[in-house]
Amino acid sequence: MSKPSVLVVDDERDIRELLTITLGRMGLLVDTAGNVAEARARLAAGRYGLCLTDMRLPDGNGLEIIAHIVARHPDTPVAMITAYGNVEAAVDALKAGAFDFVSKPVDLAVLRRLVGNALELQQKRSAAPAASGLIGESPTMLALRQTIAKLARSQAPVYIAGESGAGKERVARLIHEQGPRTAGPFVPVNCGAIPAELMESEFFGHKKGSFTGAHADKDGLFQAANGGTLFLDEVAELPLHMQVKLLRVIQEKSVRAVGASSEAPVDVRILSATHKNLAQLVEDNRFRHDLFYRLNVIELRVPPLRERVDDIPLLVDAILKKLSAEIGEPLPKPDADALAALRDYGFPGNVRELENILERATALCEGDSIRREDLRLPAASARASNLAGTSPGGSGAGAGSHAGAGEAAAPRTTDGSDDLPRHLENLEREAIVRALEECRYNKTRAAAKLGITFRALRYKLKKLAIE
Repeated sequence: MSKPSVLVVDDERDIRELLTITLGRMGLLVDTAGNVAEARARLAAGRYGLCLTDMRLPDGNGLEIIAHIVARHPDTPVAMITAYGNVEAAVDALKAGAFDFVSKPVDLAVLRRLVGNALELQQKRSAAPAASGLIGESPTMLALRQTIAKLARSQAPVYIAGESGAGKERVARLIHEQGPRTAGPFVPVNCGAIPAELMESEFFGHKKGSFTGAHADKDGLFQAANGGTLFLDEVAELPLHMQVKLLRVIQEKSVRAVGASSEAPVDVRILSATHKNLAQLVEDNRFRHDLFYRLNVIELRVPPLRERVDDIPLLVDAILKKLSAEIGEPLPKPDADALAALRDYGFPGNVRELENILERATALCEGDSIRREDLRLPAASARASNLAGTSPGGSGAGAGSHAGAGEAAAPRTTDGSDDLPRHLENLEREAIVRALEECRYNKTRAAAKLGITFRALRYKLKKLAIE
């Protein structure tokens, strides 16, 4: 196999020589250009696995080269070399379509990782496309899958907007899985679930003895995600002092563990989401503008279920298949009237709510099919209120979905609170165990005593892990 080729565009001879030597030691062929015109000529004459370009050039700038490559050589990843601390230039490059960026003076270890990721991406592009994992054939879902495929090729931070239960985490996983970091870890974290006093240690790690209770060295979330993707769910919940530290890590690509005397490099792609309107929080001085600028390089909106009602039959089928596999027996399916009711319902909780409704319906229905009344849908006004835009948070509303579109999950309330469902689950478990004991573990009699079907009892025994 021929060696991959890299095009280096920089007007400084020393930089060109340094990069040529470094990349040559990686077994790569290197061509160089000192300006925009030379770069275009090189690109027209050959095919490259990667282009590295400086921002400032004698006859133009690197953004022109990025635009040229994106338009005429879309299979060639391009990375920008920016001046140290020039955040605006890096963000502009990512928005223009750059794969990644590296700052001067060039850190050779960072450069090698960047080149490795770019060449791996090139190989993945020639492979067969991966299954999307998103269920639906509506125009909005087709467009979403296409956008995910494009974003997977980049290293740009992506802000994923969408309502609670729409599948934001699933989308983040797909961006990771379809990109060059798929072999690396995907680390999701709910920023609102970490106590403020433990955030720095959780994110960056700590050294033994750095504070009371630090009995051993511990890696943080950034170290755990090294070489992969860190998904910051509920990022708006970060306190201001952590926003400052997070911004520095994103800019410097290195972290300092609590109690450590030096920083350690990390190679992490950042994806983020929140149920709140980040732009409004910036205006209210509750979220740092500079961090918002870095996280929201590209915004990706996940459509709510009410905007793709034609996908409901496909989602219903997929969810019921998953539930059936969990209990080891076939489950009834909605009849035509029940499907019509689902299509007419507004789903303020989106796909997660559909999962909950179907799980409840399969447990409670007594016939061979799920009827409209088995669904026990809330008042029909829910659809009207959703279409009127009354759900909190606007287009960025969401409560850290852990279930993707078509990916079944444990039931949760649509307001995102876990306390009430857990309490109700405990009460349900106690009632079932008490009925079984009173009926000497005769399941048929226990089901009758509880006022539910035998199938519903068997399902609940499996769901609640009652032996």
